[in-house]
Amino acid sequence: MKFKRQRSQEVGVDLTPLIDVVFLLLIFFMVSTTFTRESHLKVELPQANGEAVESEVEQIDVVITRDGQYILNDKTLVNNRRETLERAIRDLAGGDTSLPYIITADAITPHEFVVRAMDVAGRLGFARLSITTERQGEE
Repeated sequence: MKFKRQRSQEVGVDLTPLIDVVFLLLIFFMVSTTFTRESHLKVELPQANGEAVESEVEQIDVVITRDGQYILNDKTLVNNRRETLERAIRDLAGGDTSLPYIITADAITPHEFVVRAMDVAGRLGFARLSITTERQGEE
């Protein structure tokens, strides 16, 4: 009896699943790295189109410079600590919390200093708090 010899198959590794896994890992890393860019948002101050209102009413103007220095009614404070700001506002207001409290900050002022000025206003009981904006076209 004569039997036909069976051809032996070559032993090898199928690379198709390996390539699929590599592509899936590549897609995963590409998608996961794009989420880190969302934490680098550029924030600009809002702009308003209204006319400036001139008032002769006494008010408390808190100007915050780009490096976090506070200026109260054209007088610069010694430092930018919360206690110093609170004491200066209390002395300036003389206990009258019905005065308008206006915060003006530079566009690149750290958010911490603006929130600190708002927090001090809330602790002292000021109810008429406003934040100034710049009109469009001014720069």
